[in-house]
Amino acid sequence: MTPPLLEVEHLRVGFDGGTRPAVDDVSFRISPGETLGLVGESGSGKSLTALSILRLLPPGGRMLGGAIRLNGEDLLGLSESDMRHVRGQRIGMVFQEPMTALNPVMRIGDQVAEALTVHGLASGRAAHQRAVEALDAVRIPNPARASQDYPHQLSGGMRQRVVMAIALACRPPLVIADEPTTALDVTIQAQVLDLLRDLQARFGLALLLITHDFGVIAEVADRVAVMYQGALVEESAVRDILRHPAHEYTRRLLAAVPGRTPAGAR
Repeated sequence: MTPPLLEVEHLRVGFDGGTRPAVDDVSFRISPGETLGLVGESGSGKSLTALSILRLLPPGGRMLGGAIRLNGEDLLGLSESDMRHVRGQRIGMVFQEPMTALNPVMRIGDQVAEALTVHGLASGRAAHQRAVEALDAVRIPNPARASQDYPHQLSGGMRQRVVMAIALACRPPLVIADEPTTALDVTIQAQVLDLLRDLQARFGLALLLITHDFGVIAEVADRVAVMYQGALVEESAVRDILRHPAHEYTRRLLAAVPGRTPAGAR
């Protein structure tokens, strides 16, 4: 059996002044090359779980317990300096809203190259060339010319591809994608999902895909973990949950997918 790439065990996260954990006893594993979909409605704790893995909790947030291991290494025991090397180099992050993730006054090629420079993987012309290659990998037309553009000169779909290029620049084995298609129209969503599948196959990525949309999960994920009110209520292979959802909340999520009524829905 292949050892897991990422292990999250009994994770508990709370906020100062809160009466109950926002993430409560969440456990899951991701194997190399696997896609785990973490699905739930807004406020279910799925994005907070992702931020906990990167140790980027919002103000007032704090770890209450649990363990997070990457290739067997305890991330919660690392210094902040060591975690900065984990972020980007070993775990890439694709944020939901690219305009808040990108620097509006910095050319996109420089932003991709910066990820390489910060981790000491390339500098100068070599970093710029690798940045152009990363932009090409995410299917940005004429990447050498596009590398000179600023974020506002690109469409929403192209900006999301730039964020993906930054996440992939250092070739991390794990990428976390937090609602990567939410702000996009249906046609662009389909293109981004197709691109995610292609990139995963090409680079052998493991992917933690966070979404509220079971349609996205069905397109991309191998397994799915369902979160509800901070807890993980169901986890299984996607095909099994689509056919036989065990939890009432999962059945309601599936019933919300256009054109589909899952078995057991009421």
